[in-house]
Amino acid sequence: MSLKDAIIFREQARINNKTFVLTNGCFDLLHSGHVHSLIEASKLGDYLWVALNSDSSIKELKGESRPIIKEQERAFIISNLKCVSGVIIFNTKRLDQEIISLKPDVYVKAGDYNPANIATEEHLALKKVKSKIKFVSFLPEMSTTALINKIVSTCK
Repeated sequence: MSLKDAIIFREQARINNKTFVLTNGCFDLLHSGHVHSLIEASKLGDYLWVALNSDSSIKELKGESRPIIKEQERAFIISNLKCVSGVIIFNTKRLDQEIISLKPDVYVKAGDYNPANIATEEHLALKKVKSKIKFVSFLPEMSTTALINKIVSTCK
């Protein structure tokens, strides 16, 4: 969905006194750790929306060899998870403008984050719109990078 569509959905949720939860990430090579965190995030409200890093955003964050899976494919996969209400793709390195536009009731990060390592721009935006910040558990030793390294090592 577009950001405009997400804003309309969010406003309807507010009118209906429903909790709008927002999380974000690359979700490149979706694995059980991602799914676990999304399920946990969905338990924190009525609707879970995922802001997905675009291909260009991932390249900027993780290097030229990423992403492995293109943004439209990643969006399709994530939007079809039962726990996810909607997906938007964002092109910037940080999510601050989307946070300001969507005004989530709850913003969720996986347990490998903490208040000290949320990007400053995002943290300021969350304070501005008075979002609660929550951290959900993740599965240790599950990461896209670890998965890529395992695949590479088995191909040698």
